Amino acid sequence: MQLVIDIGNTRIKAALFEGSELKHFFVYDSTTELLASGILEKYSVSDCILASVVNEIGPFLEMLRWKVKLLLFNADTPVPIKNLYKSAHTLGSDRLAGAVGGNNFSPNSNVLVIDAGTCIKYNFITKNNEYLGGGISPGLQMRFKAMHTFTSRLPLLEVDEKSDILIGKDSNESIISGAQNGAVAEIDGIITQYKEQYPDIKVILTGGDVNFFEKRLKNSIFADQNLILKGLNAILEHNIKLK
Repeated sequence: MQLVIDIGNTRIKAALFEGSELKHFFVYDSTTELLASGILEKYSVSDCILASVVNEIGPFLEMLRWKVKLLLFNADTPVPIKNLYKSAHTLGSDRLAGAVGGNNFSPNSNVLVIDAGTCIKYNFITKNNEYLGGGISPGLQMRFKAMHTFTSRLPLLEVDEKSDILIGKDSNESIISGAQNGAVAEIDGIITQYKEQYPDIKVILTGGDVNFFEKRLKNSIFADQNLILKGLNAILEHNIKLK
């Protein structure tokens, strides 16, 4: 089995694959919790790939290297698509892994991957299997936090998945309407702009807020909560074949 680990800003996702098939999925709050779960002892893991947007994981890496063959995914790791991003060394591992996952989902197609998490990340891959880049904007919770942090009187609210309010009748309703409807309108608008340039484009939505957006977006999309993990596994398999 192959172990895939994605360390994000708010949580850690891990998955076990047999070839390209995802067999088990896990979520952890910390690297300590991951190690304590005994995942490496319970399953026969041959190879592992780790991607992280967090820098302070040195001790965790050393522990993994003692237990399994580890590939640390970074800007120098070979990938099965052509990376044309101008500043490849500043490209987040989650963005490139999502692009690989999108390309793996629909090879030789124009694909827009939207990762709706802490930030909303747009990643575009051409039908020539080339990653060009995309965009980054604040995610849902970041929008709520920004309004609270940069004003003196607005309260800190959270996402209300049940709300479909357009016209807020008080401050709380107005904040929820603005943050949530604004994010939905942004994503729909960005998709429409891509479709104007690439009419045959396929759009894939992933990330922690995938369920919130999937039922609200007007544009036709595919949704895959585990797309980045699948992309990381494709990168791991690509590197195993290169050995």
